[in-house]
This record gives sequence, structure tokens and C-alpha cells, in this order.
Amino acid sequence: MTDDQITYRHSGLVCTDHTLDVPLDHARPDGPGISVFAREVVAEGMEGRELPRLLWLQGGPGGRAERPNAAGAWLRRALKEFRVVLLDQRGTGRSTPADRTTLAGRADAAQYLTYFRADSIVRDAELLRRRLQGDRPWTVLGQSFGGFATLTYLGLAPEGLDRALITGGLPTLTGHADDVYRAAYRRTVAANDRYFERYPLDRVLAERVAAHLADHDVRMPSGERLSVRRFQTLGITFGTASAFDSLHYLLECAFVPGRGGPVLSDTFLRGVDSVVSLAPRPLYAVLHEAIYAQGGRPTAWSAERVRAEFPEFDAAAGGPLRFTGEMMYPWMFEEDPALVPLKATADALAHRTDWPALYDLDRLAANTVPVAAAVYRQDMYVDHDHALTTASRVRGLRTWVSETHLHDGVKADPGVLDRLLSLS
Repeated sequence: MTDDQITYRHSGLVCTDHTLDVPLDHARPDGPGISVFAREVVAEGMEGRELPRLLWLQGGPGGRAERPNAAGAWLRRALKEFRVVLLDQRGTGRSTPADRTTLAGRADAAQYLTYFRADSIVRDAELLRRRLQGDRPWTVLGQSFGGFATLTYLGLAPEGLDRALITGGLPTLTGHADDVYRAAYRRTVAANDRYFERYPLDRVLAERVAAHLADHDVRMPSGERLSVRRFQTLGITFGTASAFDSLHYLLECAFVPGRGGPVLSDTFLRGVDSVVSLAPRPLYAVLHEAIYAQGGRPTAWSAERVRAEFPEFDAAAGGPLRFTGEMMYPWMFEEDPALVPLKATADALAHRTDWPALYDLDRLAANTVPVAAAVYRQDMYVDHDHALTTASRVRGLRTWVSETHLHDGVKADPGVLDRLLSLS
């Protein structure tokens, strides 16, 4: 294992970069390896103090850790009493990348990516913890999918944790992906209702855009075609306070005069591309259903199958247009150039049946690590009822249910981290 350290300062922060070699498969420590990257951040003037460490586990899957110059409100609050460790989970950021380029030459790409779930991430974190501070446990703060990984951590290596904090990240422990997406579609319907209640004129405008896309071959500045169903995926912005209104500000500049009548503006199309393209985070699409897979039942493109139970999302059915949310579909691997080379890999993962369990239910029931979780009543991404059921199955877990925060509450309001620290 290597640890190449580089330290630098900016904006009142002292940052130290760490790169570690870890096994691809932790059950085969002498087998093929990859690298993981982590950035340790401490407030300037406090770098000489013996501060406890807090590990930030990013949402995703497939999202790199936040960068210190653009991190949410939680970071400045955490730096008052912690050294914060920002881990680029395997396959993301400066860790060994997993994308259409690096996976293209791998005949075993699907098998390779089975090692990129929460269990492997936790084992990477344990190697990093031991490298940085030996046997001393640390605090973990898991946001969204990072909360899923935190629950895996509590079952896999609780000795590594001083306490665990979770925000918007208590998944079902035993439910199938179908259960997850069935609940997600219901929440996405409600999010559409909230959006159009705020911006009632956008309903007509969104339907104008969809009609235009249905009748024309519209290309984004990247050259990719914008289909109606891809346009509908802009509803993913409804899930966070920081992005809820962004669709409105795209739609208000959707059309400009063209030679033969109104056409979609470059400003609009470029803004859409920045949301719908998965080039910066392909693992988000490839592994999205795999993070729920356990036991012998495949996910089998759950979001696509369950969508048939919700005809209100069928843009061709004649009803009002609705936007979809955090769902990944097989057709995305035909329309998004960043995903096209990964289509066979994604399909193989969707039909895989030998997934190991992600959560140790017995150890969670006997948990002794202090755990606090923020559950958001209006969370579009993580089901409130699933979260509370899971909370009841983890011994000693204390919840705070917020009626007002959305999924990114900890990034928007430093008071969320305050609340979790006091609960734990």
C-alpha cells in the first residue's frame, strides 16, 4: 500500500492528498489492485491540533467526493472540531476511474464492477483509516448512498466507527429494487405536483417543448439528440433545494424565433445537456439498481418495468406531461454517448443473480455504535417510510425527521449536522 501525500493551502483550509493502493477484491489481497484517493481537510490554524477525523461518504453511486472549494454547508461546520476526510469512492474522481474508456478493453467489465458496491467501499475506508490513525475509530458522515454505505459499515466493521451520522440515506434493508422504485415513482408524482403548483405556466411550456421534440430531430450542442423521454429525466432536479427551481429557469428561455417558427435555444439545450448527460458520472447509471441487489433475484431493469404501473409518466398517453426522477433506464445506454459502450455491462449487471448481502441484520440489531440519522419527509430520492422501518432495526439509532428539508439538507443548512452531532 502506498500513501503519496501532498499538502497545500487555500481559502483558509489546509488540504493533504492521499493516494492508496487497495485490492480490487478484498477477499484476494494479493490479487489485482486499484487506487483510491482521499483528501484530508483541516481548518487553517488547527492543523497542529490532535483533532478527531470525520469521513465523508458521498452520495451516488458513482459520485466523487465534494471538493473543498465548493462543498456544502456541512463542511465548514465539521471543520470546527474535525479533520475531514473526503474519499473519492472507487471508480470516481482521482481514484482509479471506471468509465467507457477504462472499461472498454475489459471482457470482464460486469464482474469487475461487482467490486464497486458499498461493501468494497467500506473495506477501502478501513484501510485508509488504519493508514491515517491506526486502531483509533473515526466518525463517518454518510449522505444519500453514503448513508447506505454507512449501514454496511456498521455491519461489516463497527470497530472502525466512533459514531455514525446519516443524512437522507436510510435504505430498505431487505426490500427488492422494485419496492424502491415503486415508492420512488409515487414520490416523483408528488414532486411534479409541487413543481407545477409553484410554476403553473410551466406545464404548458413543458408540453410545448415535448411536442417540438416529438416532431423534430433536435440536437444539443454536444451533438446528442434530445428525445422526449430524455427531456423528462430533468425531473431529477426536483429532489434537492439547490436545484428544484432550475428547470423553471431553463424552460423560461426554451424557445427563440427561427426561420420556420420557434426553435429551442442553445441556452436551453446547453442547460439541459448539463443535467441529462451522465458523462461525468457513468457509474451512477451503471450501478444505480445494483446498489439494491441482494440474494438471488435480479433487478432486471426495475425502474423500466415498474414505470408501466404509472401511466402518468407516459408522454404519449395524452395526459399532462410529467418528469421522471432518480431512475435509470436501459434506453439511456442507447441515447447517452457516455453510456453506449457500457450497455452490455449494464445489462449483465441487471440480470445478475448472485449478489451478496449488503447489510448484516444481526449485527445491526445488536449495534453499539452511536448512530443518528436525518430523515426528510419530502425526500424524493429515499423513501421516508423505508427509512423509518430501517431505523427501527438498528439498535440505538436515533432519528430526526425534518418536515422542511429536501434531500440535500446537510449541504444547505449547517444546522442539520449540528442536530446529528447532538443526537449522537
